[in-house]
Amino acid sequence: MKRISIVLFVVLAALASCSKDGDVNVFSVDKDIELGGQLDQEIKSNPQDYKILSETEYPTAYAHLRRIRDKILASDDIQYKDRFVWSVNIIHDDATLNAFAAPGGYIYVYTGIIKYLESEHQLAGVLGHEIAHADRRHSTDQMTKTYGLGVMLQIAAGGEEPGQLEQLAAGLLQLKFSRSDESEADEMSVTYLCDTDYKADGAAGFFEKIVAEGNPSPPAFLSTHPNPDNRVQAIQAKGVELGCKGTTIEGDYAGFKASLPK
Repeated sequence: MKRISIVLFVVLAALASCSKDGDVNVFSVDKDIELGGQLDQEIKSNPQDYKILSETEYPTAYAHLRRIRDKILASDDIQYKDRFVWSVNIIHDDATLNAFAAPGGYIYVYTGIIKYLESEHQLAGVLGHEIAHADRRHSTDQMTKTYGLGVMLQIAAGGEEPGQLEQLAAGLLQLKFSRSDESEADEMSVTYLCDTDYKADGAAGFFEKIVAEGNPSPPAFLSTHPNPDNRVQAIQAKGVELGCKGTTIEGDYAGFKASLPK
């Protein structure tokens, strides 16, 4: 039995995918989707902490968000655009300037960040950043680092204990991305938006506003690494490098904001 376990470990390790910075990801793409689905259930079963707006009650708000999402997903640079679910949910919390994406493309956007931003291309930049985290599979990369390769190999092989996958899904909300993950998500956001009519450095507008206002409690989306000022410069430089030609699209962003609860 011990010999079989060692062989399984070696085989799975050999098959594990690696990110560009050498991080090992032992999860299959299907496992990413399963894990994201578990987290989605956890979130939706906790309305006290995650007050998700009903699409029936706020159809206009969801139509705006899906329209922006679909523009980004038209990019040819999104590897799993036809495989991940790419669902969107709006969380009613005006005090939280944040958005996040679970493995498999489950996206959550707080009303706080929608109301805080000033134009549609800025929100597109934020969405592009979150789509990149999912598409580049950063969450499951970080899980391997946090919980250990042995545990992750066991789960990836379908040998998890009862309830373990649900526990890991809940733990995803506490994971923090690495410096390289954040930089890659910024870069890919520019790449995605470069394929649209949006101004490709839309995410930089959010960072610039946070820095200019000296927000004492920056959102988790910013992270403390890399420095927000450096992120603005890197995002703008990437847009120049790619020769992006988009514009600052306002769209009906005022209408989007007005469609949200007061």
